[in-house]
Amino acid sequence: MKVKLATHYGFCFGVKRAIKIAEEHKNSATMGPLIHNQKEIDRLKKDFNVDLYSTIEEAQKQDTVIIRTHGIPKNDLKKLKENNTKVINATCPFVTTPQQIVKNMSKDKYSIVIFGDDDHPEVKGVKSYGDDVHVVPSPDELDNLIFKYDKIATVAQTTKQKEKYLDIINHLILRYKEVRVFNTICDATFENQAATRELSGTVDIMIVIGGKNSSNTKQLFNISEENCVSHLIEDESELDDSWFINKTVCGVTAGASTPDWIIQKVIEKIEKL
Repeated sequence: MKVKLATHYGFCFGVKRAIKIAEEHKNSATMGPLIHNQKEIDRLKKDFNVDLYSTIEEAQKQDTVIIRTHGIPKNDLKKLKENNTKVINATCPFVTTPQQIVKNMSKDKYSIVIFGDDDHPEVKGVKSYGDDVHVVPSPDELDNLIFKYDKIATVAQTTKQKEKYLDIINHLILRYKEVRVFNTICDATFENQAATRELSGTVDIMIVIGGKNSSNTKQLFNISEENCVSHLIEDESELDDSWFINKTVCGVTAGASTPDWIIQKVIEKIEKL
């Protein structure tokens, strides 16, 4: 089986930075999963004794707590600092940007529209910095919104597709006199999506590697599925030989939280088929 790897894939800048921070702070804990990849979280626990806290209450005084790449709500961060916890902020800089935009625009009396998923940890964190904040997953949700202010500012979850964000923006600018638009979609996300779109149009089958709860991995899978038979897996153990019957060329891409060691194991197993 011939394997083609996407030109852009895997760990983004923010994830690499967070992993490095965790490795440098042994015997610490992360507030929420550091990244959306359980295998990598297990490795950090095994090799560096980096634990995982699910609630603020688990953090004790003098603990070293690392803030996840997706960030946490503003009040949770405040509580950690007030508890004399040593806080190491590994929030991706591309995530802190929309946090600050929402904070500043809210001070200037703008209603905020976030293009994203309301239950995603990144969106929960960004939302906490605003006053009148509305999270919309699609343009269909916009007509039901009632805004507190007559000025609108928009940001997007960093892993969303730019084309769909444009649909949100176009809907708003036709209906409101002042709309401030901030492009907060991560460049690495856009590059990975473009590379996946290009590769999936040239192969017989695509394998997308990443956490099943990872938004950016799901986006890659959705894009790939538009062009060819595609499968989303977390590691090589999920590969099924039957997928590759009568297939000669397999494309591989990976989400931004997928480490190279997992990608390599997947490629090696496919090449042996």
